[in-house]
Formats: sequence, C-alpha cells, structure tokens
Amino acid sequence: MTHLLEDLTHFLSQSPTSWHAAMEMGNRLASLDFTPLSPNEKWELEKGKKYFVIQDGSIAAFALPSKKPQKMSLIAAHTDSPALKLKPKPVLEKENMQMLGVEIYGSPVLPTWVNRDLAIAGRVVVLRKNNAIEEELVFFDDAPVLIPLLAPHLDREAYKKGLELNKQEHLTPIATLKDKNFDQNYLESLLKRQLSFHKLLDFELFLIPLDHPRFIGKDGEMLASYRLDNLASAHAGLVAMGHLEKAPSGYLPIGIFWDHEEVGSATHTGAESPFFHDLLKHLSSFYKLSGEEETLLRRHSLCLSVDLTHAYNPNYEKKYDPQHIPLLGEGITIKYNANMRYSTTAKSGAWIRVMCESLGLKSQQFVNRTDNPAGSTVGPIFSTNFGIETADIGIPQLSMHAAREVIACQDHIDMCTLLTYFLQEKV
Repeated sequence: MTHLLEDLTHFLSQSPTSWHAAMEMGNRLASLDFTPLSPNEKWELEKGKKYFVIQDGSIAAFALPSKKPQKMSLIAAHTDSPALKLKPKPVLEKENMQMLGVEIYGSPVLPTWVNRDLAIAGRVVVLRKNNAIEEELVFFDDAPVLIPLLAPHLDREAYKKGLELNKQEHLTPIATLKDKNFDQNYLESLLKRQLSFHKLLDFELFLIPLDHPRFIGKDGEMLASYRLDNLASAHAGLVAMGHLEKAPSGYLPIGIFWDHEEVGSATHTGAESPFFHDLLKHLSSFYKLSGEEETLLRRHSLCLSVDLTHAYNPNYEKKYDPQHIPLLGEGITIKYNANMRYSTTAKSGAWIRVMCESLGLKSQQFVNRTDNPAGSTVGPIFSTNFGIETADIGIPQLSMHAAREVIACQDHIDMCTLLTYFLQEKV
C-alpha cells in the first residue's frame, strides 16, 4: 500500500462532485508551483512556468517550454460521475416524513444506491446581506439521507421477477422526520449549518455515497470506492503533471479534465465546449504561432484519453468478447471500436504498447462483444474537434457506474507511471 494509493483515497474523499474535484486539483497544483489563471481575465504568461485554469468543474494544467512548441503531449479525462441530482424544488412531504425529489445524472447502477447513506454535496448560489451574489461548495457528510427499499414480504412477486426501480416513484430519499421543531425550509436550514447567507438563490446538489474508500482483498490489492470512474484517471493525470519540473524543450505538456462526460459533454464546460479551444488560442497567441504553425502543432501531437474500462466479471462471463477480456491487475487497457466510439488507431495504439514495453508495464486490449454496442469517452470528441491523434486507454474496473466500484491497485500505479513518462519524454 504505497503513498500513491493512500493519496488516491484522500483525493476521492475530498472530491464528492466535479466542482470539488477541480478545486482539489487546483489546490494541489498550486502547491507544486503551478500558477492559477482566470478564464475571465487576460493571461500574463512566462516561458518556463507552469499554470492551471479552472472553469466550474473542469480544469486544465500546462507547462510552457522555453522555445516555440513543436508538439503537444495531452492527457484528457473527466471529473464527473453518475449520480442522483436534487430537483429544483426537491422538498416534499409524505405523512410524517420530509423527502427529496431527485433526477438521474448519467447512468448510475440504481439498485446500488438504495439502503445506503447518501450525503448532499455540490454548489449553491446565495445572496449575502450586502446584496452580493456568491457561489459556494458544500458537502454535508453529517446529515445523510437514505432511499429505503421495500421489504420482500410486501411484494414477493416483484422479488421473484427481479428488482425493478421506477425512477420517479422508488428513488425518493427520506431526509428527516417531522417533529415540533419541523422546518418547512429543510434544505435552506441545512445549508445554513455551513454557510452564512441572506437568501438561497439556486443550487446544483447531488446525493453522494458516504462509504469511505477501502482497500480490499487478501493483501489489500484492490481498492473499492465511489467515483473511481473517472477520478482514478484524473488522479493519475494530476500525478503526471505534478512530476513536471519544466516542459521538455519544444514540447507542450497539457492535462485537461472536463466535466459532464457522463451526460454527453455538450455543455459550456464539457469536452464539446470551447474550453480547450480557448486554451489553445491563448498559447498560440503567446508563442506567436501562425495559422499553419498551429495546424502543424496539432498534427504532430498525441492525446491520451484516459477513462476506466470494463474489467472481466466472472459472474457474467458471456458479456465479454473472449479474445479481449481486461483483467484486474493485468495492466493498462487499450480500447478499440470499429465505429470509433473509442479513438484508438493502429498508430496511437502502437505508441501505447511501445511505451508500456519500454517501462516494463503490462498492457491489454479491449473490444466489446460484436452484439453489444460500446460506450464512449471524451477521446472521439477531442480527436474530431482538433484533428489530434488520440488513444483511448484506461485501467479495468468492476461495477462501473455503481455506488461502489473496484480497481486493482497495481493498475493505478502503472497508469501513473505511464502518464508521467508520457509527459516527460519525447514520445
């Protein structure tokens, strides 16, 4: 159990939402001599320095080479995870209970969210007494809510058929019981435990599983936690950026971590947004790149789209292509898809295999069953928008999108090693 793995568990615990993750990454980068930039102000850059910029739940970090860059080495990942999100008017009453209405964010494995302690976390916009409108991040781990499942005695037929949850009717968590101190403004009262404000204006709040990350297995060789997809990848990218003392000559290392991948990326801070395009404009202007030079910079670059992949689950072995079964603990997975749902090409896949071999790391390949359409990542979006050669890679995980996911510890260590090498070497 190395310091790297303990650091991952701390990162997971400090990052219940994408906004918390971006803030935690920014704090860590600042401690490593990265200078913060604002997306809303003019940038004053200096060669040889390192910078980062946060826009809501997305963050990008980069190191500027002393000479005009000829190539970018990019790491791309995302900061969000499937979850349950509070509705704009969430509070409702049933008998002597106060409950919270939720929507589905992304595609969580819903049965794993019931009968589990869930914290409220996210961001709120409040009005101060001085009429200032401000944004705050919150995480209430001391007032959990719970979605109760029906006992089998009350619907035996349903349990015989298999558990089915109606998203509107069965996923409403109990927040509190009415008593003589009952407060009609439950949510606002809860927020005032952490914040001082005149009025709650709006919010984006999620229900977050409260179980702490835990090492499991005979020798602690696996890690179980919520949000391993995709904070394990974000953490590996952060570790790689943190090892940069300076950019290799002529190389521009960049790590970019977008929000909203789980809901399609078509938002103002997702992979479909101008976030990276604006960053590239800033850098092109700073180095006085011509249009042709910027095009060549992109053409000579390589991006690693890093997102977790489906590990072999022995309880469902028929769900996998028998020739492409990613195993926990067997190394970094290169993902392929004939319809380019993953962006790996023969060229970019070869680069990954060469790097892994040079580092003595294991690698494996993943393809979905032909009769089971693949998911996707930010990789195809990024490669399409910028014409940059991209490889989709990740480490295998069990229980993807569940409230409790599982990875092999050695796989994460290997990914950190690969990404660190990728940013520092002239690949």
